Amino acid sequence: QVQLVESGGGLVQPGGSLRLSCTASGIAIGIYRMGWYRQAPGKQRELVARITSGSTTVYADSVKGRFTISRDNAKNAVSLQMDSLKPEDTAVYSCNAHKTTARGRDDDVWGQGTQVTVSS
Repeated sequence: QVQLVESGGGLVQPGGSLRLSCTASGIAIGIYRMGWYRQAPGKQRELVARITSGSTTVYADSVKGRFTISRDNAKNAVSLQMDSLKPEDTAVYSCNAHKTTARGRDDDVWGQGTQVTVSS
């Protein structure tokens, strides 16, 4: 069974840090582009950060300099280190694995999401 399982969410004060982890089963993430997305109440899901199979990273402007995405293919996992958290970072964070098949079809796997709440 293909599955992505996130962990590490929770409640943190502004200025604090959290580390999210996403562990994959049923797929080998080494060939996937991995990403973290978030969705706040009443808003559309947005990209937070992603990392290619070659470890090239892309960040949303709102998190640049504060968040760091990394991958460990040996552990089949990807992480998101979040520092200097702000209330506007509050959202459900979901892990994504993406690749394009040989026939040009998008192949996406999503985790169930983990809640991050930044509040004093």
